[in-house]
Amino acid sequence: MASIRRTLSPAFHTRSYQNGAGGFSSSPSNKPFHSGITKHPPSSTPSTLLFSAVNLIYRRGWRRSFCRCFFFFLIGLLLGIASFGHMDTDTRAEDFAPPDLRPPHVDLQLEDPIVSHVALAVNTRLEEQNDVAGSIEPLKQLIVVTPTYNRGSQAYFLNRLGQVLRLVKPPLVWIVVEEKTVSSETAEILRKTGVMYRHVVSTRNSTNVKDRGVHQRNAALEHIERHKLDGIVFFADDDNVYTLELFESLRTISRFGTWPVAMLERSKNKAILEGPVCNASRVVGWHTNEKSKRLRRFHVDMSGFAFNSTILWDPKRWGRPFSNPIRQLDTVKEGFQETTFIEQVVEDESQMEGVPPGCSRILNWHLHLDTGNLVYPKGWLVQKNLEVTLPIK
Repeated sequence: MASIRRTLSPAFHTRSYQNGAGGFSSSPSNKPFHSGITKHPPSSTPSTLLFSAVNLIYRRGWRRSFCRCFFFFLIGLLLGIASFGHMDTDTRAEDFAPPDLRPPHVDLQLEDPIVSHVALAVNTRLEEQNDVAGSIEPLKQLIVVTPTYNRGSQAYFLNRLGQVLRLVKPPLVWIVVEEKTVSSETAEILRKTGVMYRHVVSTRNSTNVKDRGVHQRNAALEHIERHKLDGIVFFADDDNVYTLELFESLRTISRFGTWPVAMLERSKNKAILEGPVCNASRVVGWHTNEKSKRLRRFHVDMSGFAFNSTILWDPKRWGRPFSNPIRQLDTVKEGFQETTFIEQVVEDESQMEGVPPGCSRILNWHLHLDTGNLVYPKGWLVQKNLEVTLPIK
């Protein structure tokens, strides 16, 4: 490597070269110059260190290794920056949302298809009703009138009828009428039936009347007229047998409805049918026995008809020409209370409705059970229960 020449120094012009290599001259003329210069160690500045490192690498042959490392470093850097495939660079708020830690959804409809089908049918049915009618139409109220009196089988009859009325859809009010005074035994039975009731008393004497229920039914009619109860009135004696379908059919009556009743004759050896013959809902004739077919206008049993209660307290609504109270008559013969009462409510068969349509089904029975030999237990307690009929051996 060529030495660095100091061109400004005059001593360098006098040096000689030997074997092609230059050196300092050893002539005496050069001594004063060299003696006046003090030798100092080289300074360690950053530029000097860098120059020394490059010189060392160049002398030892590391240049090729350094270039190779630098070359592979550049290739790796380029491969890391380059994109492979499609990268979604759009940043959305959902990408930074916290994970959903809720439990997985369980589809119960797939596990229980029967329940899901029932729920769907109910919802669809309610939606169809709301679309057609706009609202659910309330049911008509039933006003059931039952005359009763103290006798041995009274508890059985009232409990049987009360359990039937308990199964009827509300609204329903049961008007039970007693003679002279309210008995605690009857009140206890009515409370236990679970039916909404009104306990009414008839103060009129019924000893001279063959049908003792005439005054009791009139007391119920006065109660309905005084309080203007709105509904369908039905006279249901406690010793008769009724079906639930009968009470549901009563709500279809507009003014006056009638139906046939199966009756057991007092001789107990024959059953007869009494009531209307219908073509659809139109009354075209009557079923009756031979004795009374020419004497009675309407051949209907007391439990074989029902009517709208507004006829009693709103006669103008039905175009009645008179406003006299509609009551059962105690001056007529037994068996004529029905026809004389119906004549006050309707004019003829054109104002009647057959229930159910066609009047082809028997919905209640009149049995004429004789229980006069049974003793009425006071407070429903047997007073002589210690009398032994068959002693234990």
